[in-house]
Amino acid sequence: MGVNFKDLIPKTPVKLEDLSGKIIAIDAYNAIYQFLSSIRQPDGTPLKDSTGKITSHLSGLFYRTGNLVERGIKPVYIFDGESPALKATEIERRKQIKVQAVTEYEKAATVGDTVMMRKYAQAATTMKDYMLDDCIKLLELMGLPWVQALGEGEAQAAYMTKKGDADYCTSQDYDSLLFGAPKLLRNVTISGKRKIPGKNIYVEITPEVAELSKTLNFCKLSYEQLIDVGILIGTDFNPDGIKGLGPKTALKLIKEHGTLERALPYIKNATFPVEPAKIRDIFLQPKVADNYKIEWKSSNTQSIIDFLCGEKEFSEERIQKALDRMDAGNKKQKGKTSLDKWFN
Repeated sequence: MGVNFKDLIPKTPVKLEDLSGKIIAIDAYNAIYQFLSSIRQPDGTPLKDSTGKITSHLSGLFYRTGNLVERGIKPVYIFDGESPALKATEIERRKQIKVQAVTEYEKAATVGDTVMMRKYAQAATTMKDYMLDDCIKLLELMGLPWVQALGEGEAQAAYMTKKGDADYCTSQDYDSLLFGAPKLLRNVTISGKRKIPGKNIYVEITPEVAELSKTLNFCKLSYEQLIDVGILIGTDFNPDGIKGLGPKTALKLIKEHGTLERALPYIKNATFPVEPAKIRDIFLQPKVADNYKIEWKSSNTQSIIDFLCGEKEFSEERIQKALDRMDAGNKKQKGKTSLDKWFN
């Protein structure tokens, strides 16, 4: 779900080329779910191998990550650990949406409505354990680092960015800002032309940066107050928020009253299933790991081909071309690094 901050956050467009040499900590689950959801046939069927196993996640991870590597960007993927207990309601809500989507997909399939089939197939997207294993294996073969978070992947990525171990925290959700990420990079793994859901219209999606300091200055809030605005709207840990309360109204209330607790008496029928302080603590004191190691290694070209083409039945010609582009990008980046030593 993620907090609905899109109307409150100032964003700056950025070109992938401008991120060359930068380390980006990517919310792995967020990215993989997008790959599974978007990389599909017109009728919603995901890519599969001859055994029936889905391969959309591998297609997205290889080609779109390769696109970053080709441009000299240094990605590190962060995988979720154990979710906070307060996320259970949101997880159950998502499960129910998927169950309903499967039912609607079957209805659409009986009448051959491919547009609705694709829509509901995307909504029914689920992530299996073997998909995560596949992704980790591919990352290691590509020589790319990954980190296992103790809790939320976004919290870990935000922590690594705050420490200076990454230049950007990368996710589609704005929750990273609530976890204190100095810079949130969006639309990196989904850039390009994308179809607007439910319409035969395509728009160009470009990467953009949202900075915590600029956001706080723009909204005239403290970091803790921004978290309170998010809680009023609704987060993964209190998905309902205050029903009927939009981002602008929530912002106004916190600016007027200072804290969520002081604002509640002025909100009609304002109730929370848990104490707001417990939700706030998830963002202020998240479970994060310190014992991670970020290291980029040489990719194992033949093993990648064996895995993707031999096991998963990808086109060897396409895989080889992508590997060649990545290799050229790596050599160019190493050349730039060498020049920097002379001119800095």
